[in-house]
Amino acid sequence: MLLEDIKDKIHPELYSVLNKEKIKELRPAQEKAINAGLLDWKNLLVCTPTASGKTLIAEIAAMNSILKGIGKAIYIVPLKALATEKFKDFKRKYEHLAKIIVSIGDRDTADPFISKYDLVITTSEKLDSLIRHKAPWLKDVKVIIVDEIHLINDPGRGPTVEILITLLRQLLKDVQIIGLSATIGNPKELAKWLNAKLVEDSWRPVELRKGIYLNGNVEFY
Repeated sequence: MLLEDIKDKIHPELYSVLNKEKIKELRPAQEKAINAGLLDWKNLLVCTPTASGKTLIAEIAAMNSILKGIGKAIYIVPLKALATEKFKDFKRKYEHLAKIIVSIGDRDTADPFISKYDLVITTSEKLDSLIRHKAPWLKDVKVIIVDEIHLINDPGRGPTVEILITLLRQLLKDVQIIGLSATIGNPKELAKWLNAKLVEDSWRPVELRKGIYLNGNVEFY
């Protein structure tokens, strides 16, 4: 599928940015996500290898909603460092089109100033704090991306992620949820719980080969 094929389905400014990024052809996972209802507000669980294009799937959903004036977007990541990285990338591409903020502070507050922003990049712990403080701008959110969603099985961080998703689904009845992961042991069960369509693909930009390293030599198998 070519980017040109979805030109009429996404905001012109989003198309312009992606075109400037020299994205001409969508990767297999991205095409599957489009066909599964990415642009039709369907919940998706995307389980594909690292570097297969999951971030662009989330990017298209979030920015299309923002630029079309449908609603805000939240991008949830597990680590502060990853939040900062995503923030820099989104700012580089979309600072001229949308107000973007990273919220990763440890203060347990509602941070009302966030209401001025279109895209909020945050950690699950910080978003949990915002929900508990009943941040009024949450009602305007239409797209939620949960990166590294497999951490829902993590003994330490998992309960927070699970409760967070549950609360968001109760608070925001018509929100689109997109879960991203390269490693999920039970994708069908998780997709069912999210009421999401499962997008799976094995394509990766660089072939993954396994081997044994011994005394300076690698024997592949």
